[in-house]
Amino acid sequence: MTRTELVATIRRKKSLLCVGLDTEEHLVPEHFKGESHPVRAFNEAIVEVTHDLAVAYKLNLAFYEALGDQGWLDLEATIAFIRSKGDCFIIADAKRGDIGNTARKYAEAFFDRLDVDAVTLAPYMGRDSISPFMGRPGKWGIVLGVTSNAGAEDLQFLRVDGGKRLFEVVMERCSEWGTPDELMFVVGATRPETLVEARRAAPDHFFLVPGVGAQGGDLNAVLDAGWTADGGLLINSSRGILYAGKGESAIPAARTAAMELQQAMAERF
Repeated sequence: MTRTELVATIRRKKSLLCVGLDTEEHLVPEHFKGESHPVRAFNEAIVEVTHDLAVAYKLNLAFYEALGDQGWLDLEATIAFIRSKGDCFIIADAKRGDIGNTARKYAEAFFDRLDVDAVTLAPYMGRDSISPFMGRPGKWGIVLGVTSNAGAEDLQFLRVDGGKRLFEVVMERCSEWGTPDELMFVVGATRPETLVEARRAAPDHFFLVPGVGAQGGDLNAVLDAGWTADGGLLINSSRGILYAGKGESAIPAARTAAMELQQAMAERF
């Protein structure tokens, strides 16, 4: 999906919502556990009731890789089901960060084999870990910029390069390696003041923003800090939608939770 297509979808749906499909089999409602593929069936039910509200879906690879061969099949099937619903941006949350032939093979795996639109990347090894994912029209790298976890303080906020924080230097440098048409950044939702600083470091790039909902990020604060003329944000909610309800109410509750977020976003359009 190109930037033009993504922005058109955002404006049409009046939404910045990204639904995180970090599905754990033991948390799937009981009535799905009788299915031959419970995770896949649950994911498809979630997508069915949210695809008109969401502009993106993010699949965290760890939740599928942990299930072995079956998990990978569930991943492929879920991606195919999302594709069948039309114009939704699909993110493989893999946080890959290698170089050379390895990075090239990761790009082939995600873009050619799985046919996702974007993959999350760790930039610690520099340009060599980012450039193999660039230069593919409609495909994106999403670089870890500044994250929401407590451990972010260990490295990301170190003062370097004349007093800038490390995350600012990373974002400014990576912006030279990929254009706003092919590169996004992960920017956590739990520090709105830091999101303002991240926006200064990368004014034209989209941000994937995790942390709204279960992690305590405030939606309006994120919108105030990161909004651009194109929207500029993909705001992720995982547990807050997936597990909004229990039992037979799980899927209707998921739609309600997604709709509440979408309607709050729509007020900005």
